[in-house]
Amino acid sequence: MPGTYQHIYLDFNASTPVAPEVIDAMRVILEEPYGNPSSGHWAGSPAREAVDKARMQVAGLLACKVNEIIFTSGGSEANNHALKGVFFATGRADAHIITTQVEHPAVINPCRFLERLGAKVTYLRVDSFGRVDPDDVRRALRQSTVLISIMHANNEVGTIQPIEEIVQIAHEAGILLHSDTAQSVGKISVTVQGLGVDLLSVAGHKLYAPKGVGALYIRDGVSLEPLIHGASHESGRRAGTENVLLDVALGAACELARTWRGTDSVRELRDLFWDLLQNKFGDRVVLNGHPIERLPNTLNVSFVARVGAEILGRLPGVAASTGSACHAGSVELSPVLRAMGVAPEVGMGAIRFSLGRTTTRREIEAVVEDLSLMA
Repeated sequence: MPGTYQHIYLDFNASTPVAPEVIDAMRVILEEPYGNPSSGHWAGSPAREAVDKARMQVAGLLACKVNEIIFTSGGSEANNHALKGVFFATGRADAHIITTQVEHPAVINPCRFLERLGAKVTYLRVDSFGRVDPDDVRRALRQSTVLISIMHANNEVGTIQPIEEIVQIAHEAGILLHSDTAQSVGKISVTVQGLGVDLLSVAGHKLYAPKGVGALYIRDGVSLEPLIHGASHESGRRAGTENVLLDVALGAACELARTWRGTDSVRELRDLFWDLLQNKFGDRVVLNGHPIERLPNTLNVSFVARVGAEILGRLPGVAASTGSACHAGSVELSPVLRAMGVAPEVGMGAIRFSLGRTTTRREIEAVVEDLSLMA
């Protein structure tokens, strides 16, 4: 690979490295003789205090009450808990849920599961930018609607949904709204007051915490059936002894996110990346996603009439993601690009470059240089 870089990581939407400050917080837990957080003796008290502090840190980032946060094993569990918890709490086998065609599988697949139990689910279309029309949400409402679940920002193209408008529609009808904010938390300002949501999912490994930890915000007064039954951990909302190590890690990551001020610099690098690609490829490169209402770190582009996987295959030192899957010589678009109406000859060349806190200008320029060699 030309230049001085052997490896360039541009897949921060897939997973982030664990921040040094988070590692430091975890090291304390690993070195101290903490007991079970539920134990009332001297060995359990430090563990309980550590979990309580972590919960405060997560609540601080989201600007909510401490008792409104429960820890989970990740974003997928948080989404499953929100969807299934509302469905089972209603006691209605024909309960209606509204979502979109561009949700993460951690929302789509639980909805498919609930359909097998009798639930009715509406999967709303999106426009060519990947955005849902709030009026479509309003038109989809039924008397049996119990939940609207719409992601805050899309993991593939970065498009940000008009959650605030949709929340108003939901609450006017007395319906709960859940948002998967796995991609937006830590990249842009996300607070429960700002969005107005009733349920919100967080994934730790998307904001510089380890994999295997997340959180679910549950607004005071919202009743959910537990996803995991057992003892009365997490105020009776999620059974299982608290994972002190990972809870502390998520708390530290959220505390770090509150103080991080690099959003503008990441956006500037992303925009530079796009400008350089346009200068090199002209109309042979196309932007996927909303040009403005988009995560500051996400650049999903299509190299027209090319195959994204083949391009990345020739750049083994670059870590990025494609928007298509190759099967026996054919290319299948991702459900997101397909829902956006992206033409196959464009979508098959899609690559998602997602930047992070450690991305540098030299890395961006090196990737563009390598791509230009294949022009």
